[in-house]
Amino acid sequence: MKHIIKAFKIICFIIFVWFVMHSAYIISDGLSDTGAKADVAVILGNKVNKNGTLSERLEKRLETGVQLYQNQRIKKIIVSGGLGKEGFYEGSKMKDYLITKNIPSYVIIVDNKGDNTRLTVENTLEIQKKYPFKSIIVVSQYFHVTRTKKLFKNRGFENVNSVSPGYFEWRDLYSILREFPAYYTQ
Repeated sequence: MKHIIKAFKIICFIIFVWFVMHSAYIISDGLSDTGAKADVAVILGNKVNKNGTLSERLEKRLETGVQLYQNQRIKKIIVSGGLGKEGFYEGSKMKDYLITKNIPSYVIIVDNKGDNTRLTVENTLEIQKKYPFKSIIVVSQYFHVTRTKKLFKNRGFENVNSVSPGYFEWRDLYSILREFPAYYTQ
């Protein structure tokens, strides 16, 4: 019995160290911006409020996309999200926001079927058949971009960079915890 308890403690310690190292990596990767240019930015959706306004988190992602466009780091923007429980298509609301920030509508490609990260990646690769882009900058929260880039690379799309907004909130702690199993199961 003593050996079982000791083995259990060792396994728990190894998982804890693995989690800490993984989290440090995704935070570091998510906060880094190499300054790369790309053909498109893929901005992942998030909550649209019941009154149709964007959550602050989503607004910050879109502001990041606006900066990328204004700094001539991207040529097109794909906005991807699904139909939220609030009754709004995230992609359409994201496009509306970008237009108010003087992003020309012809630059914006809307994906309203990106209900989750995996679907956003799949839909983006379908969009690539119509708009043959060769490089992507993923825009999402810092804890989320590493998994998103991994999903693109798993599908054979190698030229993927990321930028995240300088926006932090308490729920990030939960999100970092969630990203650990999500990274290995998708």
